Amino acid sequence: MRPRILLVDDHQIVRKAIKQLLEGPTRDVCGEASTGEEAIQKVQELKPDLVVMDYLMPGMSGLETMKKIREIAPDTKIVILTMDDAAMEEASKAGADGCVHKASIVEELFQAITRILLGRKLSDGW
Repeated sequence: MRPRILLVDDHQIVRKAIKQLLEGPTRDVCGEASTGEEAIQKVQELKPDLVVMDYLMPGMSGLETMKKIREIAPDTKIVILTMDDAAMEEASKAGADGCVHKASIVEELFQAITRILLGRKLSDGW
């Protein structure tokens, strides 16, 4: 069974680009959301294995959204996307399964998702 991935970013073009990068025979992008509130609703409806989510969003931040997702779906893995190195560290400390810098998204996102879905932490030798 293909892992199901929910994409969360307030920019539609970013979601579309990530979807094209990730979708394939071994992964299924099951949905998209543009806000934290919408992401929580989609997690409840779609039950994704993994959420790829922007750190900065209008309204509820990525960290707030991650905490709420952890409450309703503790087994769902979460990767945070950001342009800020300090935000990457903050998200990691807050419990993100992985953090990927948006500047290197093409190189790192696929590798990060693969490792996380295999049950490995990004900090384990990456």
